[in-house]
Amino acid sequence: MSNIPKKVQEFLEKHNLQPLEFEPGSTPTAESAGKRIGVPVGQIAKSILFKGKDNAFRLVVAAGDRRINSGQLKRATGVKHKMASAEETEAVTGFLPGGVCPFGLEATEVEILLDSSLDQYTTVYPAAGTDATGVPLQPEYLLEITGGKKVNVT
Repeated sequence: MSNIPKKVQEFLEKHNLQPLEFEPGSTPTAESAGKRIGVPVGQIAKSILFKGKDNAFRLVVAAGDRRINSGQLKRATGVKHKMASAEETEAVTGFLPGGVCPFGLEATEVEILLDSSLDQYTTVYPAAGTDATGVPLQPEYLLEITGGKKVNVT
């Protein structure tokens, strides 16, 4: 039985994507996911929710070995941001930190921003709504299916 949230499972099926699933709690960080999947940390697409001064939430998806630069995020959006709290993240996305993903967010007001750091890889692995999943796909396809916006924030 899968622990992947229903909205994510439906999204993945719609886009012909097959998630990798591991023991619960086994891949909560980019580092642990990279080791588990057997790829460099950068190939793990980490998803971090930010709250702007305009009260809008934006999900930044970036290579797992990169840090989000707040100045570049402000330049890309025109708004200063702070990282959302764990409580805000769960309330807005429905996912706990460690399992946040860009899938199944169509019904929310979350803007999805995909950092150009993902483009150095042919395959990246965002989570699938839990801290024990990864979804292999090409960065271009991730951009296409999420309706995200390409940015440079790392």
